[in-house]
Amino acid sequence: MKASETESRPGRQYSRQPVERLFGDLTAAQLHDILELRSRVFIVEQECVYHDIDGRDAEPLTKHVWIEHEGSIAAYLRVLDDGDGVFRIGRVVTSPEHRGHGLAATLMAYVITEQRGVIVLDAQAHLYDWYSRLGFTRSGADFTEDGIAHVPMYLSRGLGSHPVE
Repeated sequence: MKASETESRPGRQYSRQPVERLFGDLTAAQLHDILELRSRVFIVEQECVYHDIDGRDAEPLTKHVWIEHEGSIAAYLRVLDDGDGVFRIGRVVTSPEHRGHGLAATLMAYVITEQRGVIVLDAQAHLYDWYSRLGFTRSGADFTEDGIAHVPMYLSRGLGSHPVE
């Protein structure tokens, strides 16, 4: 692995090259780690009881993307194919012990660079400015989902466009 693909900080070394897998290519251990991380953050930490396993993880074109730290998933997101050239980013999550290292931004930059078409997401309202800095624009009115305020956002990705450096 090249030095540019890892980041060393006291006690931390992260692969800076995200791992990307379709559902059928996930191992049982990877799926377990993904679901455990999402549950730990969204359901327990954020105290949001909702049906996380929504059937979209297993869709044939869903991409599961993550960064590892010492063999475990430190940050994760999924990319859903909503059809007609629209792709939805969701379940963006970083493990509490790995926050503050830019892992979510690395995952988002990877997806933005690799994905062509329109990318949409429903940002938690307190993260609106963060997603805006990544190039996303509001696409509708605020709404509440599972007791959390959200903002619909989008980014149009044509060929050759690089909104995140």
